[in-house]
Amino acid sequence: MEKILILGGTGTTGRRIARRLTAAGLPVRTASRTGADVPFDLDNPGTWAPALDGVGAVYVLKPDMAVNPDPQAGVRGFVTAAAAAGVRRVVLLSGNGVGEADDSNPLKAVEQTVRTCGADWTILRPDWFAQNFSESFWRLAILDGRLALPTGDGRTPFVDAEDIADVAAAALTEEKHAGRIYYLTGPRALSFGEAADAIGRASGRTVRHVDVSPEEFVRQQLSFGVPEPVARFLTGLLVAVRDGHGGAVADGVAEALGRPARSFEAFAAAAAAAGAWR
Repeated sequence: MEKILILGGTGTTGRRIARRLTAAGLPVRTASRTGADVPFDLDNPGTWAPALDGVGAVYVLKPDMAVNPDPQAGVRGFVTAAAAAGVRRVVLLSGNGVGEADDSNPLKAVEQTVRTCGADWTILRPDWFAQNFSESFWRLAILDGRLALPTGDGRTPFVDAEDIADVAAAALTEEKHAGRIYYLTGPRALSFGEAADAIGRASGRTVRHVDVSPEEFVRQQLSFGVPEPVARFLTGLLVAVRDGHGGAVADGVAEALGRPARSFEAFAAAAAAAGAWR
């Protein structure tokens, strides 16, 4: 049986997808710079062939645009090599809002590269991950009780990575998702203050959102050792939420799976039960 290759197989979505496929009895190969079944670097073609050996479907993450000014380059080479190696299905984790962006958005070129690689394709466009509060960017701020972000009262429909993994696993194994683009969000938009309140209720902690200026947020990130281009890129994404560009709710989870997306409150309860904020 051909393997399913999961790039970023140790990351937020990758490890969840691998767990689902393995539980279903399917052969899975995880790939990452460290800690996965095979070492892999999208910018190092020498790592591609071992990862692709015997693979029929592959999950590809968009490159980090904060640190990669030309995110299309590695993806273009890799998916072309994947199709030539016999991969028949590619699932791309892209970004929210790509469809509405102008042609200068690098992710548009990334998506077009996947569409034209010669394999069946599915594109996932998720909103902000709910797990950013429990596993990533904002976990330490939650533990500190002060979530200082330049988001004001802007709202966004945070999506649970468990939903993303369910959709990705389906797209990697079911033909009906070929040629589909799924916008993945939670069922309603929340402000960061409302998200902090929900986490506080679930965890029993006191958590508050503090609105800060974009300049103050950049200075804060620089003090943490974040490179300035990365700090300014992240600030721009958060300011877009503040300015009202992040509130649209989509039904991609329901389209793909036939069930509603998980609520932020359900995410918070599960994360608290798992000890995310202890």
